[in-house]
Amino acid sequence: MKTLQMALTGALHHQNKGASDWGWPGLLAYGCQNFVVVVDTRTVQVIQTLDRHKTNVVKVKWARENYHHDLNLPYTLRLASADSHGRIVVWDVSQGLIRADFYDGTKPVQDLEWLSTQDACPTLLAAIHPPSSVVLWNADTGTKLWKKNFNETLLSFAFDPFNPANMTLLANDCILFVSDFTTSRPPAGTGRRFYISNPASPVNAGAAEGGRSAERRTGGRSALRRNFKLLVGDVKDSVFSTSKGGEDTVTLNECLQLMYLRSCRNHLLLVYSKELLILDLEIKQTVGIVAIERSGSPFLQVVACRQRDALLCLHENGSVTVRVRRKVVMGPFSTPVDQIGNVASQQTVDLSPLSEQDVTYELRCQSEALRITKHIRITGMAACPVNERSVAVFVNDGRIMFWNLTTVPALVPARDTPNHTQTHLSPLHSPGFSLSDSGSDPYKYPSSSSSSEASTAAASPAKTAKTCSVPRTCNVSHVKMAICDMIGQTYGPTEPSVDRQGYVFRFTLQGLLSGLPLPPTIIKMCPPLTTKNWNVYRPLLAVGSSNGLVQVYNLSSGLLWREFNIHTCQVRGLEWTSLTSFLSFAYPSPGQSGLVKNELLLVNLQTGSSELFRGDKGNDESPIEIVRISHLKQYAIIVFKDKPMELWDIRSQTLLREMPKNFPTISALEWSPSNNLKSLKKKLSQDPVAAGSPTVELLPTIGTETKAQTDSKKLANLTVREHFVFTDSDGQLYHFMVEGNIVKDGSKIPPDGTMGAITCIAWKGDTMVLGDVDGNINIWDLKAKISRAVPTHRGWIKKLKFAPGRGNQKILVLYNDGAEVWDAKEVSWNKQICVEMVSSVKCPRDMAKVIDIDWASSDKPVLACDDGTVRVSDMDMKNSCAPVTERDITEPVFSPHLVPPAAAFTVKYLLQHQPWNTDYSYSLTDLHGKNGEELQRIVNEQLQLIPSDLQEYLPVCPYGTAQRCLIVSRLFGDESELHFWTVALHNLRREQARLAAGIDKDLLPSTPTSDMFLPVDSASSSQGDLLASENTGGSSGDTTTSGYFPLDALSLDTCYDILCDQPFFQKYQLERINLHDSKRATYEHTQHCAEKLLMLGQSDRAVQLYLETDADNDNYFSDSLRACLIATIRSSGASQSTIKLVATNLIANGKLPEGVQLLCLIDKAFDACRYLQDYGEWDQAAWLAKASLNNVECSEVMKRWVDHLCSSAVNYKSKAILVLLSLGHFLKVLELLYSMRHFDRAALFAEACLEFGVLILNEETSSLIEAIFLEYARYLHNLGNLPAMEHYCHKAGGKGQQLLRDVQTENAQLQEKPAGEGGGDGGQDQEGDVETSEGVEGGLL
Repeated sequence: MKTLQMALTGALHHQNKGASDWGWPGLLAYGCQNFVVVVDTRTVQVIQTLDRHKTNVVKVKWARENYHHDLNLPYTLRLASADSHGRIVVWDVSQGLIRADFYDGTKPVQDLEWLSTQDACPTLLAAIHPPSSVVLWNADTGTKLWKKNFNETLLSFAFDPFNPANMTLLANDCILFVSDFTTSRPPAGTGRRFYISNPASPVNAGAAEGGRSAERRTGGRSALRRNFKLLVGDVKDSVFSTSKGGEDTVTLNECLQLMYLRSCRNHLLLVYSKELLILDLEIKQTVGIVAIERSGSPFLQVVACRQRDALLCLHENGSVTVRVRRKVVMGPFSTPVDQIGNVASQQTVDLSPLSEQDVTYELRCQSEALRITKHIRITGMAACPVNERSVAVFVNDGRIMFWNLTTVPALVPARDTPNHTQTHLSPLHSPGFSLSDSGSDPYKYPSSSSSSEASTAAASPAKTAKTCSVPRTCNVSHVKMAICDMIGQTYGPTEPSVDRQGYVFRFTLQGLLSGLPLPPTIIKMCPPLTTKNWNVYRPLLAVGSSNGLVQVYNLSSGLLWREFNIHTCQVRGLEWTSLTSFLSFAYPSPGQSGLVKNELLLVNLQTGSSELFRGDKGNDESPIEIVRISHLKQYAIIVFKDKPMELWDIRSQTLLREMPKNFPTISALEWSPSNNLKSLKKKLSQDPVAAGSPTVELLPTIGTETKAQTDSKKLANLTVREHFVFTDSDGQLYHFMVEGNIVKDGSKIPPDGTMGAITCIAWKGDTMVLGDVDGNINIWDLKAKISRAVPTHRGWIKKLKFAPGRGNQKILVLYNDGAEVWDAKEVSWNKQICVEMVSSVKCPRDMAKVIDIDWASSDKPVLACDDGTVRVSDMDMKNSCAPVTERDITEPVFSPHLVPPAAAFTVKYLLQHQPWNTDYSYSLTDLHGKNGEELQRIVNEQLQLIPSDLQEYLPVCPYGTAQRCLIVSRLFGDESELHFWTVALHNLRREQARLAAGIDKDLLPSTPTSDMFLPVDSASSSQGDLLASENTGGSSGDTTTSGYFPLDALSLDTCYDILCDQPFFQKYQLERINLHDSKRATYEHTQHCAEKLLMLGQSDRAVQLYLETDADNDNYFSDSLRACLIATIRSSGASQSTIKLVATNLIANGKLPEGVQLLCLIDKAFDACRYLQDYGEWDQAAWLAKASLNNVECSEVMKRWVDHLCSSAVNYKSKAILVLLSLGHFLKVLELLYSMRHFDRAALFAEACLEFGVLILNEETSSLIEAIFLEYARYLHNLGNLPAMEHYCHKAGGKGQQLLRDVQTENAQLQEKPAGEGGGDGGQDQEGDVETSEGVEGGLL
């Protein structure tokens, strides 16, 4: 087994808190001291340690995967890490190399974030450099694109996931909002400052002290009644001076975390230790508070889920809680007539009960808590961005706990429970994709035959749709890969099902990863690799700690192999007696008497047993200072501090000799590695029994008993002479010989006058090296009888160690302030020993203090440091990381990011679609091309690592290619593919349902309705229903709707925002404005609600809000006129031309919002959207189109937005594709994918469209599909799959047949060529392919 460069990490530094990130590739990265550790979360094993930082790592962030991957942009592992000196390093994790290295200042980086706002450059990295700078870096080149200085001390930032132009920064005492963030230039201003104030109610304002007392008595519940809001001000003092009496401020320096909710637009989350504040940025007010009871554990960190409106919360006691948003069913807008006009006088009073109107996240699940002590603390949490159900919790002692969220069946509350329709719990039931989930099929869809008939009926006679082949019948339960597969949407249909089986969350501990315990005190490498033990050798390193724990690590994989908790005090020394056993000694700190209890144990790695090596000895004696094992593992010498040494027989564990009291005091001792082999051979030649047996090494081996072990047992009674030397306190060298229990005194060498007190000895071959307290190294050549003293000027030499390997004379030297590697070469022609220093490290300049050293192999020194890490480095002792592919990983890892690109994409297309195979297969054969056999082996290994439940489900996916591509995107951690296929699958199903009902797309309703139904074939099953969130079928007694379900029951979740279906989007916006209306507290807030209501068509409620303006308000007259205008227009539309003229004049004079409101008032929202787009308000135009226009007009507005996204100035075509998918313009999607050269995705989407029967087949579409299949055939040919290429060549028309003939001719010519002459036309073929694709693209587009 090969020993690699690596680092074994342990306890975390306090600066490592929060330095962790779970990436889309399924790998977890975290900072440990100055290392970055990468863990595979599926197998829970360390696969990489990155070592180039000089100081502690403070931030770690994986690069985004939100771009299309192909052979030109393959799957890579790109990671950014920042340290406490402001240095940012961008890594190639798989190779362990630095891609870029840059810095701005020398203070700790406060925050890091990768940007993905452009398709052309996914390598932009934003960073906060203290005290007040935001810098945008090009992470590939390390170039600083721009730098912006703010006037506040910045702590962290957050980017709006729905609008990349919005950035929020958390400062010491305020929040900064930036709305013009771009990659081309820095923000124009310093942002708008916001401060959080807490206005007291009039009741409590007069008795503030009594209110505080009541709050202390009632605990955290009273906190839910506080009405928080955001106030805007340029200067902090002016904000407070304008506050009303009784208002106090909420300090932001206690804020632990600031983040956007990823599931809902315009929501900001502030994390405090005792509560969470949910801020709605539209109304500048807190709409929800999640408070902890007084006995609850404080919050430490929160992760906001994207796929469902849920929060993963980490608490200080180590527990993880899941909080799911409670669905609140709100009634229609209504205000009693007697209250109109009086609400303004009660602006500080909540208009509705908080329990009904506030955004509330209910506690649904909690993991087990840890036992927190003075030295054990929780440092952070990371959640998987792909499934959002897996969580890793970090403990400061180096442990990582992996929790997995699962569901177990539970009963759903009955419909007649009190307040069920108003405050029922969030729908914690399965979305309904398997019969086994609920016991019945909650959704029924048209069968293939009925769907095709309806599609044909809906199509015109001149255009025919392809017969659909999905959904298929499936008897396999759908695999719950993500949280969206486990629970339904929060904003689903109002009425829950009465017969659906509910679900309850449970946390299960999936894995536990431990590090080195406390700072290691001693390390010892097992005996080196030889020609006689290579078949059983493992590179094992024993590490002793201060708490008595001994861990054995396998340095070929870096994994913990054995762990022994055998001592009650600090481990003082380790010595291997064989490949499978070692001696370990420990003792507590001596008292006044200087006597201790010595613990000397012999540990067997195979059995795990440990026994006292010296029997009952060890109580109340002098501490053991040295234990040395002889070269042939026959004898052990034990040296005490104030007691003569002992000689022991290891095999029999008997005391051979105890030296007399007048024996010299030993300062350093070493056994001789020479002469013993000659003695062994002499003994073997004299023994008649063993004479015929080969010379063997007296080392027990691992595994079954071999012939060498049998011979070793026969030689157990043999005693072979061995030699050792030691020095006394005066520096005199003594030579002794040992044979059995006989110890013979040899020569004595007087001390060298140039040397101080000898501290350590190393002996290899004919070379002996001595080190002293003054930093001098004395090298003796015993054969030539010459020596040389080398002053190192580094002070006390604590340890010397020769590197293993014949002829390797490198010496590792340990000092108080570091370590060095010296090379003692052969004697030169002038009888001088050549000594040169190879490498050197100084502590703490280069690394943490080194406390012990050893050699892992002939060129890999091992350094144990006081920061709790053990480094296996190169000869320069600078680098402790190596490529992941070279590690001997114990459990194979499924990761397309770690295999060659060709293998990764081969695995991908095999899992997505295999139409060329009769049966879906997980085995690849006959892969052609360069390195075809090696790639084929890698591909088959990766395919076998796919979970068994996925292997069972993928061949029978009910929704065919689209559903398989969605599952594969989650398996690969491909963010771009996941978003594309989620939106594509939903809209393909919706379009198929529309065609089955025979409904024209232009006639679909654009307002929330439930009177649009689809016919259902009772014989069909929908076990693959991925996106439905409720059972919306009629009751058993309802004959009108029995066997039908409303078309608008299915929708994407709120995280897709504008991409959601129009009825669902409008319903969600009405719920939001209803919430805003219930939280009104200021005049500005009321105006905002009135404007939104007007654009949403709720004119009656808008009139009511305008009439509520107080008579003392300066806008009282204008608001009254607005109310009259709105009421007049509702009854008579004769003046629409005048209003339109006024609106256009307002827009031309910079009054865009007012003009848009007037246009919406006269039902000219389409014109309003065009004006918004002309003035650059693209997001607002899309919102207005979705919220108020019909399908035809909305489609026109969205298509213009698509053109804007595809422009060179924006270059956001990936989002444009998602918008086209939401519109159901599948042909345009194919054209855009083809123009972007995403041929693989285009081909699979074309297959999915054909399976669903949603494409109108004519000459134009057939030409486009054939061109796509032609390029996909070339793509498969480049990957070496000839059967797959042949299949798509047959589907690509005449050009496909020509390509097939060219490939067959080329292969025939290659077979006829002699070996070594072929393979030179790959570049020409590729160039020809590019020209052909560009020609076809030009003809089509």
